[in-house]
Amino acid sequence: MNIIVLAKHAPDPESEIRVGEDGKSVDQRGLVYDINDWDRYAIEEAIQIKEDKGGEVVVVGVGTACEDTLRKCLAMGADRAIKIPYDSTLDAYQTAEVIKEAIKDENYDLIIAGYQSQDLNNALVGSLLAGMLGLPCATAVTALEVEDSSIRVKRELEGGYNEEVVLPLPCLITVQSGINEPRYVSIMGIKRAKTKELKEVSLQPSLSTLEIDKVYLPPVKKAEMIEGSPDEVAKKLIEILKERGLV
Repeated sequence: MNIIVLAKHAPDPESEIRVGEDGKSVDQRGLVYDINDWDRYAIEEAIQIKEDKGGEVVVVGVGTACEDTLRKCLAMGADRAIKIPYDSTLDAYQTAEVIKEAIKDENYDLIIAGYQSQDLNNALVGSLLAGMLGLPCATAVTALEVEDSSIRVKRELEGGYNEEVVLPLPCLITVQSGINEPRYVSIMGIKRAKTKELKEVSLQPSLSTLEIDKVYLPPVKKAEMIEGSPDEVAKKLIEILKERGLV
């Protein structure tokens, strides 16, 4: 079974975020990058399917600096990688479009992506790519079973509900964190990754669907320290709550 996995090179959510000098971008200084957490589960799921069914796992990354993430996926067990050196910033449509062009000649049965990215949380690229390729799609998958010519998946819905769906192959799914337990990268895996194919495909999207007007940090509200005796503090708290219409 041939599987394509989308893997994003994303900044750590704990990194300190600064707005760029142009006011429309994020300052890259100080950001620590790694494989997007949801995509870690996607690559693990693909490798488990390959180990059970045979076939090939191809990992695709978008961005000029995504090679480290692709090498990590190869070390986990992916067979080869495709790097698209284009930085689409916040435009999910452009990301999906260049991926579509990069894989148009690939022979695949299944495309797996993480449910969302840890930096933007848009959960758009997988669904957009499925639409561009005309593939059936299921999002937020928490369990799956590959059948003869289809895949049976369990989807996470709101309110604690789940949905079971059967999709014909080929199809695209996005997986939730917790669908499996991603393996650690071994020393032998790292050595083998150096010998695996990492092909670079230069592509440009045909259009832009997003115009950035301004990027800014959310306003910080300062805390007011109330001092005095317990009675004085309680009285002041009641006054504040009344002023704000909360009591």
